[in-house]
Amino acid sequence: MSGDAMNDAVSDVQEVNFDGLVGPTHNYAGLAHGNVASMRHGGLEANPREAALQGLEKMKSLMDAGYAQGVLPPQQRPDLGALRALGFGGSDAQVLARAAEQAPHLLRAVCSASSMWTANAATVTPGVDAPDGRVHFTPANLQSSFHRYLEPQTTGRVLAAIFSDAGHFAHHPALPATPAFSDEGAANHTRLAGDHGEAGVHLYVYGRQAFGGERGPVRYPARQTREASEAIARQHGLSDAQCVFAQQHPDAIDAGVFHNDVIAVGNGPVLLYHDMAFRNEAGTLDALRERMASPLIPVRVPSEAIALDDAVSTYLFNSQLLSNPDGSMTLVVPGECQENESVWRVIQDLLLAGYNPISEVVVKDVKQSMRNGGGPACLRLRVALSAAERGAMSGRALLTEKLYAELIAWVERHYRDRLGPGDLADPALARETLTALDELTGLLRIGSVYPFQLDA
Repeated sequence: MSGDAMNDAVSDVQEVNFDGLVGPTHNYAGLAHGNVASMRHGGLEANPREAALQGLEKMKSLMDAGYAQGVLPPQQRPDLGALRALGFGGSDAQVLARAAEQAPHLLRAVCSASSMWTANAATVTPGVDAPDGRVHFTPANLQSSFHRYLEPQTTGRVLAAIFSDAGHFAHHPALPATPAFSDEGAANHTRLAGDHGEAGVHLYVYGRQAFGGERGPVRYPARQTREASEAIARQHGLSDAQCVFAQQHPDAIDAGVFHNDVIAVGNGPVLLYHDMAFRNEAGTLDALRERMASPLIPVRVPSEAIALDDAVSTYLFNSQLLSNPDGSMTLVVPGECQENESVWRVIQDLLLAGYNPISEVVVKDVKQSMRNGGGPACLRLRVALSAAERGAMSGRALLTEKLYAELIAWVERHYRDRLGPGDLADPALARETLTALDELTGLLRIGSVYPFQLDA
Protein backbone atom coordinates (compact mmCIF):
# COMPACT_ATOMS: atom_id res chain seq x y z
CA MET A 1 0.00 0.00 0.00
CA SER A 2 1.39 3.44 -0.91
CA GLY A 3 1.94 6.07 1.75
CA ASP A 4 -1.01 8.16 0.50
CA ALA A 5 -3.31 5.13 0.42
CA MET A 6 -2.25 4.16 3.95
CA ASN A 7 -2.93 7.69 5.22
CA ASP A 8 -6.37 7.63 3.59
CA ALA A 9 -7.15 4.26 5.22
CA VAL A 10 -6.10 5.60 8.62
CA SER A 11 -8.07 8.83 8.28
CA ASP A 12 -11.36 7.04 7.56
CA VAL A 13 -11.28 4.92 10.72
CA GLN A 14 -14.50 5.41 12.66
CA GLU A 15 -15.54 3.99 15.99
CA VAL A 16 -18.79 2.04 15.89
CA ASN A 17 -20.61 1.39 19.15
CA PHE A 18 -22.40 -1.97 19.01
CA ASP A 19 -25.14 -2.00 21.63
CA GLY A 20 -26.70 -5.22 22.83
CA LEU A 21 -30.44 -5.68 22.44
CA VAL A 22 -32.03 -6.42 25.79
CA GLY A 23 -33.47 -9.94 25.63
CA PRO A 24 -37.09 -11.00 26.21
CA THR A 25 -36.21 -12.67 29.55
CA HIS A 26 -34.80 -9.49 31.13
CA ASN A 27 -35.35 -9.93 34.87
CA TYR A 28 -33.87 -8.95 38.23
CA ALA A 29 -32.29 -12.07 39.64
CA GLY A 30 -29.47 -10.46 41.64
CA LEU A 31 -26.96 -12.92 40.20
CA ALA A 32 -23.82 -10.77 40.08
CA HIS A 33 -21.90 -10.96 43.35
CA GLY A 34 -19.97 -7.72 43.76
CA ASN A 35 -22.36 -5.76 41.54
CA VAL A 36 -24.13 -3.67 44.16
CA ALA A 37 -27.04 -2.57 41.97
CA SER A 38 -27.71 -6.11 40.79
CA MET A 39 -27.74 -7.47 44.32
CA ARG A 40 -29.90 -4.61 45.64
CA HIS A 41 -32.66 -5.09 43.05
CA GLY A 42 -32.74 -8.89 43.00
CA GLY A 43 -36.28 -10.28 43.04
CA LEU A 44 -38.04 -7.14 41.78
CA GLU A 45 -40.42 -7.27 38.85
CA ALA A 46 -38.80 -6.21 35.56
CA ASN A 47 -40.22 -4.77 32.37
CA PRO A 48 -38.44 -6.43 29.40
CA ARG A 49 -40.31 -4.36 26.83
CA GLU A 50 -39.39 -1.07 28.47
CA ALA A 51 -35.78 -2.21 28.87
CA ALA A 52 -35.45 -3.09 25.19
CA LEU A 53 -37.11 0.14 24.09
CA GLN A 54 -34.87 2.20 26.39
CA GLY A 55 -31.82 0.57 24.85
CA LEU A 56 -33.07 1.13 21.31
CA GLU A 57 -33.89 4.76 22.07
CA LYS A 58 -30.31 5.31 23.25
CA MET A 59 -28.97 3.73 20.06
CA LYS A 60 -31.30 5.82 17.88
CA SER A 61 -30.45 9.09 19.61
CA LEU A 62 -26.73 8.51 19.08
CA MET A 63 -27.32 7.54 15.46
CA ASP A 64 -29.35 10.73 14.96
CA ALA A 65 -26.50 12.73 16.50
CA GLY A 66 -24.15 11.41 13.83
CA TYR A 67 -22.38 8.61 15.69
CA ALA A 68 -21.94 5.22 14.03
CA GLN A 69 -24.21 2.79 15.84
CA GLY A 70 -24.49 -0.96 15.60
CA VAL A 71 -26.69 -3.58 17.24
CA LEU A 72 -25.97 -7.07 18.55
CA PRO A 73 -28.67 -9.68 19.26
CA PRO A 74 -29.34 -11.17 22.72
CA GLN A 75 -28.57 -14.74 23.76
CA GLN A 76 -30.98 -17.66 23.62
CA ARG A 77 -32.73 -17.76 26.99
CA PRO A 78 -33.80 -19.73 28.89
CA ASP A 79 -30.79 -21.94 28.15
CA LEU A 80 -32.52 -25.30 28.40
CA GLY A 81 -29.42 -27.06 27.12
CA ALA A 82 -27.52 -25.87 30.19
CA LEU A 83 -30.25 -27.22 32.48
CA ARG A 84 -30.24 -30.57 30.69
CA ALA A 85 -26.46 -30.75 31.03
CA LEU A 86 -26.96 -30.28 34.77
CA GLY A 87 -29.28 -33.29 35.00
CA PHE A 88 -32.77 -31.89 34.51
CA GLY A 89 -34.61 -34.15 32.08
CA GLY A 90 -37.93 -34.44 30.28
CA SER A 91 -39.83 -32.08 28.03
CA ASP A 92 -39.03 -28.38 28.02
CA ALA A 93 -41.91 -27.75 30.42
CA GLN A 94 -40.71 -30.52 32.74
CA VAL A 95 -37.13 -29.24 32.69
CA LEU A 96 -38.30 -25.76 33.66
CA ALA A 97 -40.64 -27.05 36.38
CA ARG A 98 -38.01 -29.31 37.91
CA ALA A 99 -35.40 -26.58 37.91
CA ALA A 100 -37.84 -24.16 39.51
CA GLU A 101 -38.60 -26.66 42.27
CA GLN A 102 -35.14 -28.13 42.87
CA ALA A 103 -32.70 -25.34 41.98
CA PRO A 104 -34.43 -21.99 41.41
CA HIS A 105 -31.06 -20.21 41.44
CA LEU A 106 -30.03 -22.20 38.36
CA LEU A 107 -33.28 -21.35 36.60
CA ARG A 108 -32.64 -17.66 37.24
CA ALA A 109 -29.13 -18.03 35.87
CA VAL A 110 -30.15 -19.68 32.60
CA CYS A 111 -32.79 -16.97 32.06
CA SER A 112 -30.40 -14.05 32.55
CA ALA A 113 -30.44 -11.32 29.91
CA SER A 114 -26.95 -10.19 30.91
CA SER A 115 -25.68 -10.30 27.33
CA MET A 116 -27.24 -6.82 26.94
CA TRP A 117 -23.95 -5.57 28.44
CA THR A 118 -21.86 -6.07 25.34
CA ALA A 119 -18.85 -4.36 26.90
CA ASN A 120 -18.32 -7.87 28.29
CA ALA A 121 -18.84 -9.60 24.96
CA ALA A 122 -15.28 -9.47 23.69
CA THR A 123 -11.98 -7.61 23.50
CA VAL A 124 -11.30 -5.93 20.15
CA THR A 125 -8.08 -4.71 18.53
CA PRO A 126 -8.58 -2.50 15.46
CA GLY A 127 -6.74 -3.21 12.24
CA VAL A 128 -4.69 -0.02 12.56
CA ASP A 129 -2.97 -1.57 15.63
CA ALA A 130 -2.70 -5.22 14.57
CA PRO A 131 0.43 -6.41 12.74
CA ASP A 132 -1.63 -8.14 10.03
CA GLY A 133 -3.91 -5.12 9.50
CA ARG A 134 -7.07 -7.04 10.46
CA VAL A 135 -9.56 -6.35 13.26
CA HIS A 136 -9.13 -8.99 15.98
CA PHE A 137 -11.87 -10.33 18.27
CA THR A 138 -11.65 -12.55 21.35
CA PRO A 139 -14.96 -13.41 23.08
CA ALA A 140 -14.72 -13.08 26.86
CA ASN A 141 -14.93 -16.40 28.72
CA LEU A 142 -16.86 -14.76 31.61
CA GLN A 143 -15.96 -17.74 33.78
CA SER A 144 -16.38 -15.81 37.03
CA SER A 145 -20.17 -16.29 37.03
CA PHE A 146 -22.24 -19.21 35.77
CA HIS A 147 -24.95 -17.12 34.12
CA ARG A 148 -22.37 -15.30 31.99
CA TYR A 149 -20.18 -18.33 31.35
CA LEU A 150 -23.07 -19.52 29.14
CA GLU A 151 -22.55 -16.67 26.64
CA PRO A 152 -19.17 -16.99 24.81
CA GLN A 153 -20.06 -19.65 22.23
CA THR A 154 -23.07 -17.76 20.90
CA THR A 155 -21.18 -14.47 21.14
CA GLY A 156 -18.41 -15.94 18.99
CA ARG A 157 -20.91 -17.13 16.38
CA VAL A 158 -22.61 -13.72 16.27
CA LEU A 159 -19.32 -11.85 15.84
CA ALA A 160 -18.14 -14.31 13.19
CA ALA A 161 -21.44 -13.90 11.31
CA ILE A 162 -21.23 -10.09 11.27
CA PHE A 163 -17.48 -9.82 10.75
CA SER A 164 -17.15 -12.76 8.38
CA ASP A 165 -14.62 -11.50 5.83
CA ALA A 166 -11.34 -13.22 6.73
CA GLY A 167 -9.42 -10.62 4.75
CA HIS A 168 -10.48 -7.93 7.21
CA PHE A 169 -11.35 -9.75 10.45
CA ALA A 170 -9.68 -12.35 12.68
CA HIS A 171 -11.52 -14.36 15.36
CA HIS A 172 -9.82 -16.03 18.30
CA PRO A 173 -11.24 -18.59 20.73
CA ALA A 174 -12.21 -17.51 24.22
CA LEU A 175 -9.46 -18.13 26.76
CA PRO A 176 -9.57 -21.32 28.86
CA ALA A 177 -12.47 -20.95 31.31
CA THR A 178 -10.36 -21.29 34.44
CA PRO A 179 -9.78 -18.86 37.32
CA ALA A 180 -6.23 -18.17 36.10
CA PHE A 181 -7.51 -16.78 32.78
CA SER A 182 -10.69 -15.09 33.96
CA ASP A 183 -11.64 -12.60 31.25
CA GLU A 184 -14.45 -10.04 31.31
CA GLY A 185 -13.87 -8.48 27.90
CA ALA A 186 -13.72 -4.82 26.95
CA ALA A 187 -15.09 -3.70 30.32
CA ASN A 188 -11.47 -3.92 31.50
CA HIS A 189 -9.82 -2.65 28.30
CA THR A 190 -9.39 0.89 26.98
CA ARG A 191 -7.69 2.00 23.80
CA LEU A 192 -6.09 5.45 23.88
CA ALA A 193 -4.81 7.40 20.87
CA GLY A 194 -4.85 10.91 19.40
CA ASP A 195 -7.81 9.82 17.25
CA HIS A 196 -9.37 6.53 16.18
CA GLY A 197 -7.14 6.27 13.11
CA GLU A 198 -3.88 6.79 14.99
CA ALA A 199 -1.94 3.81 16.28
CA GLY A 200 -3.24 3.23 19.79
CA VAL A 201 -2.03 2.15 23.21
CA HIS A 202 -4.07 -0.55 24.94
CA LEU A 203 -4.73 -0.17 28.66
CA TYR A 204 -5.59 -3.55 30.18
CA VAL A 205 -6.85 -3.35 33.76
CA TYR A 206 -6.87 -6.44 35.95
CA GLY A 207 -8.08 -7.13 39.46
CA ARG A 208 -5.63 -9.84 40.43
CA GLN A 209 -2.75 -11.98 39.29
CA ALA A 210 -3.35 -15.71 39.29
CA PHE A 211 0.30 -16.48 39.88
CA GLY A 212 1.55 -14.13 42.59
CA GLY A 213 1.26 -10.35 42.52
CA GLU A 214 -0.04 -7.71 44.91
CA ARG A 215 -3.00 -8.25 47.19
CA GLY A 216 -6.46 -8.27 45.68
CA PRO A 217 -9.85 -7.32 47.12
CA VAL A 218 -11.18 -9.10 50.19
CA ARG A 219 -14.92 -8.44 50.07
CA TYR A 220 -15.80 -9.01 46.41
CA PRO A 221 -14.06 -11.11 43.75
CA ALA A 222 -11.62 -9.66 41.23
CA ARG A 223 -12.98 -10.86 37.91
CA GLN A 224 -10.13 -10.04 35.52
CA THR A 225 -6.66 -11.56 35.78
CA ARG A 226 -3.48 -10.09 34.41
CA GLU A 227 -2.74 -13.43 32.81
CA ALA A 228 -5.96 -13.19 30.76
CA SER A 229 -5.19 -9.66 29.59
CA GLU A 230 -1.65 -10.65 28.58
CA ALA A 231 -2.95 -13.67 26.66
CA ILE A 232 -5.40 -11.54 24.65
CA ALA A 233 -2.66 -9.06 23.78
CA ARG A 234 -0.58 -12.00 22.51
CA GLN A 235 -3.49 -13.41 20.51
CA HIS A 236 -3.94 -10.06 18.79
CA GLY A 237 -0.22 -9.67 18.06
CA LEU A 238 0.31 -6.55 20.16
CA SER A 239 3.83 -5.62 21.25
CA ASP A 240 4.96 -4.54 24.71
CA ALA A 241 5.23 -0.98 23.41
CA GLN A 242 1.50 -1.00 22.59
CA CYS A 243 0.28 -2.25 25.99
CA VAL A 244 -0.03 -1.05 29.57
CA PHE A 245 -1.15 -3.51 32.25
CA ALA A 246 -2.49 -1.83 35.37
CA GLN A 247 -4.04 -3.26 38.52
CA GLN A 248 -7.43 -1.96 39.56
CA HIS A 249 -7.47 -0.61 43.09
CA PRO A 250 -8.63 -3.47 45.34
CA ASP A 251 -10.52 -1.06 47.61
CA ALA A 252 -12.57 0.08 44.62
CA ILE A 253 -13.51 -3.52 43.81
CA ASP A 254 -14.57 -4.00 47.42
CA ALA A 255 -16.77 -0.89 47.07
CA GLY A 256 -18.63 -2.47 44.13
CA VAL A 257 -16.41 -1.49 41.19
CA PHE A 258 -16.55 -4.94 39.63
CA HIS A 259 -15.16 -3.78 36.24
CA ASN A 260 -12.76 -0.99 35.37
CA ASP A 261 -15.44 0.70 33.24
CA VAL A 262 -17.34 1.46 36.45
CA ILE A 263 -14.46 3.70 37.60
CA ALA A 264 -12.76 4.93 34.39
CA VAL A 265 -13.61 5.63 30.75
CA GLY A 266 -11.24 6.53 27.93
CA ASN A 267 -11.72 7.88 24.43
CA GLY A 268 -9.11 9.19 22.02
CA PRO A 269 -6.41 10.82 24.19
CA VAL A 270 -8.76 11.40 27.15
CA LEU A 271 -8.83 9.20 30.24
CA LEU A 272 -11.62 10.18 32.65
CA TYR A 273 -11.06 8.37 35.93
CA HIS A 274 -11.64 8.40 39.68
CA ASP A 275 -8.55 8.72 41.85
CA MET A 276 -9.27 5.24 43.24
CA ALA A 277 -9.34 3.59 39.81
CA PHE A 278 -5.79 2.22 39.79
CA ARG A 279 -3.56 0.72 42.44
CA ASN A 280 -0.64 2.72 41.04
CA GLU A 281 -2.18 5.86 39.57
CA ALA A 282 1.06 7.70 38.83
CA GLY A 283 2.75 4.64 37.34
CA THR A 284 -0.22 3.93 35.08
CA LEU A 285 -0.31 7.49 33.72
CA ASP A 286 3.47 7.55 33.21
CA ALA A 287 3.36 4.29 31.25
CA LEU A 288 0.59 5.61 29.01
CA ARG A 289 2.43 8.88 28.36
CA GLU A 290 5.59 6.99 27.49
CA ARG A 291 3.85 4.86 24.86
CA MET A 292 1.30 7.23 23.31
CA ALA A 293 2.16 9.13 20.13
CA SER A 294 -0.20 11.96 21.13
CA PRO A 295 -0.26 13.63 24.56
CA LEU A 296 -2.46 11.91 27.13
CA ILE A 297 -5.25 14.08 28.55
CA PRO A 298 -6.03 12.72 32.04
CA VAL A 299 -9.23 13.99 33.68
CA ARG A 300 -8.97 13.06 37.35
CA VAL A 301 -11.96 13.14 39.71
CA PRO A 302 -10.82 13.13 43.36
CA SER A 303 -12.54 11.22 46.14
CA GLU A 304 -13.24 14.54 47.87
CA ALA A 305 -15.49 15.47 44.95
CA ILE A 306 -17.19 12.11 44.40
CA ALA A 307 -17.09 9.31 46.96
CA LEU A 308 -16.72 5.76 45.69
CA ASP A 309 -20.27 4.94 46.77
CA ASP A 310 -21.64 7.79 44.63
CA ALA A 311 -19.46 6.77 41.69
CA VAL A 312 -20.94 3.26 41.90
CA SER A 313 -24.56 4.29 42.46
CA THR A 314 -24.62 6.85 39.63
CA TYR A 315 -22.23 5.13 37.18
CA LEU A 316 -20.69 8.44 36.14
CA PHE A 317 -17.60 6.61 34.89
CA ASN A 318 -19.73 4.03 33.11
CA SER A 319 -20.75 6.74 30.68
CA GLN A 320 -20.01 6.80 26.97
CA LEU A 321 -17.34 9.27 25.87
CA LEU A 322 -17.76 10.01 22.15
CA SER A 323 -15.62 11.93 19.65
CA ASN A 324 -17.05 14.76 17.55
CA PRO A 325 -15.72 15.97 14.16
CA ASP A 326 -14.53 19.29 15.67
CA GLY A 327 -12.32 17.51 18.22
CA SER A 328 -14.72 17.96 21.13
CA MET A 329 -16.29 15.06 23.03
CA THR A 330 -19.78 14.23 24.27
CA LEU A 331 -20.36 12.39 27.53
CA VAL A 332 -23.51 10.22 27.64
CA VAL A 333 -24.49 9.67 31.28
CA PRO A 334 -27.34 7.76 32.96
CA GLY A 335 -30.15 9.78 34.53
CA GLU A 336 -28.88 8.84 37.98
CA CYS A 337 -25.99 11.27 37.51
CA GLN A 338 -28.39 14.21 37.21
CA GLU A 339 -30.24 13.09 40.32
CA ASN A 340 -27.10 13.12 42.50
CA GLU A 341 -26.16 16.68 43.53
CA SER A 342 -22.42 16.11 44.04
CA VAL A 343 -22.02 14.12 40.81
CA TRP A 344 -23.96 16.67 38.76
CA ARG A 345 -21.84 19.46 40.24
CA VAL A 346 -18.65 17.66 39.21
CA ILE A 347 -20.00 17.22 35.69
CA GLN A 348 -20.72 20.95 35.42
CA ASP A 349 -17.72 22.39 37.27
CA LEU A 350 -14.91 19.91 36.67
CA LEU A 351 -15.76 18.22 33.38
CA LEU A 352 -17.63 20.78 31.28
CA ALA A 353 -15.76 23.78 32.67
CA GLY A 354 -12.38 22.02 32.85
CA TYR A 355 -9.45 22.07 30.46
CA ASN A 356 -10.38 19.01 28.40
CA PRO A 357 -12.30 18.20 25.19
CA ILE A 358 -15.58 17.29 26.97
CA SER A 359 -18.02 19.97 25.81
CA GLU A 360 -21.43 18.34 26.11
CA VAL A 361 -23.27 16.02 28.48
CA VAL A 362 -26.29 14.03 27.30
CA VAL A 363 -28.52 12.35 29.91
CA LYS A 364 -30.15 9.02 29.06
CA ASP A 365 -32.78 7.00 30.92
CA VAL A 366 -31.52 3.41 31.12
CA LYS A 367 -33.05 2.56 34.48
CA GLN A 368 -34.01 -1.00 33.54
CA SER A 369 -30.34 -1.67 32.85
CA MET A 370 -29.06 0.38 35.79
CA ARG A 371 -31.12 -1.63 38.28
CA ASN A 372 -29.29 -4.72 37.12
CA GLY A 373 -25.92 -3.00 37.37
CA GLY A 374 -25.16 -1.71 33.87
CA GLY A 375 -24.91 1.86 32.60
CA PRO A 376 -24.48 3.31 29.09
CA ALA A 377 -20.90 2.07 28.69
CA CYS A 378 -21.86 -1.48 29.71
CA LEU A 379 -24.37 -1.56 26.87
CA ARG A 380 -21.87 -1.14 24.04
CA LEU A 381 -18.88 -2.84 22.44
CA ARG A 382 -16.54 -0.38 20.74
CA VAL A 383 -15.10 -1.41 17.36
CA ALA A 384 -12.90 0.99 15.37
CA LEU A 385 -13.38 0.26 11.67
CA SER A 386 -12.08 1.72 8.43
CA ALA A 387 -14.46 2.39 5.55
CA ALA A 388 -13.31 -0.82 3.87
CA GLU A 389 -13.91 -2.80 7.06
CA ARG A 390 -17.35 -1.30 7.51
CA GLY A 391 -18.09 -2.22 3.92
CA ALA A 392 -16.93 -5.80 4.54
CA MET A 393 -19.44 -6.37 7.34
CA SER A 394 -22.22 -8.89 6.75
CA GLY A 395 -25.91 -8.64 7.60
CA ARG A 396 -27.67 -5.56 8.96
CA ALA A 397 -25.76 -4.87 12.16
CA LEU A 398 -25.45 -1.12 11.53
CA LEU A 399 -28.50 0.79 12.72
CA THR A 400 -30.57 2.70 10.18
CA GLU A 401 -33.95 4.42 10.37
CA LYS A 402 -35.54 1.41 8.68
CA LEU A 403 -33.88 -1.17 10.93
CA TYR A 404 -34.73 0.87 14.02
CA ALA A 405 -38.42 0.93 13.08
CA GLU A 406 -38.36 -2.82 12.43
CA LEU A 407 -36.69 -3.53 15.78
CA ILE A 408 -39.21 -1.37 17.65
CA ALA A 409 -42.06 -3.27 16.01
CA TRP A 410 -40.30 -6.58 16.77
CA VAL A 411 -40.02 -5.69 20.49
CA GLU A 412 -43.65 -4.58 20.62
CA ARG A 413 -44.74 -7.90 19.11
CA HIS A 414 -42.71 -10.26 21.25
CA TYR A 415 -41.81 -8.73 24.64
CA ARG A 416 -43.77 -8.86 27.87
CA ASP A 417 -44.23 -5.67 29.86
CA ARG A 418 -43.60 -7.36 33.21
CA LEU A 419 -41.58 -10.34 34.31
CA GLY A 420 -41.01 -11.57 37.84
CA PRO A 421 -39.01 -14.50 39.25
CA GLY A 422 -42.11 -16.69 39.23
CA ASP A 423 -42.58 -16.24 35.48
CA LEU A 424 -39.26 -17.79 34.51
CA ALA A 425 -40.61 -21.36 34.66
CA ASP A 426 -43.45 -20.54 32.25
CA PRO A 427 -42.99 -22.76 29.14
CA ALA A 428 -44.80 -20.13 27.10
CA LEU A 429 -42.00 -17.65 27.84
CA ALA A 430 -39.45 -20.07 26.39
CA ARG A 431 -41.55 -20.55 23.25
CA GLU A 432 -42.09 -16.81 22.87
CA THR A 433 -38.37 -16.19 23.12
CA LEU A 434 -37.43 -18.74 20.46
CA THR A 435 -40.02 -17.31 18.09
CA ALA A 436 -38.69 -13.81 18.68
CA LEU A 437 -35.04 -14.76 18.20
CA ASP A 438 -35.72 -16.73 15.03
CA GLU A 439 -37.41 -13.68 13.57
CA LEU A 440 -34.59 -11.41 14.77
CA THR A 441 -31.85 -13.33 12.98
CA GLY A 442 -33.89 -12.85 9.82
CA LEU A 443 -34.17 -9.11 10.44
CA LEU A 444 -30.43 -8.80 11.04
CA ARG A 445 -29.58 -11.27 8.23
CA ILE A 446 -26.95 -13.08 10.27
CA GLY A 447 -28.04 -16.66 9.61
CA SER A 448 -28.25 -19.39 12.24
CA VAL A 449 -26.35 -18.43 15.38
CA TYR A 450 -28.51 -19.86 18.18
CA PRO A 451 -28.35 -23.43 19.48
CA PHE A 452 -32.00 -24.13 18.63
CA GLN A 453 -31.36 -23.04 15.03
CA LEU A 454 -28.22 -25.15 14.73
CA ASP A 455 -29.97 -28.20 16.18
CA ALA A 456 -33.00 -27.91 13.89
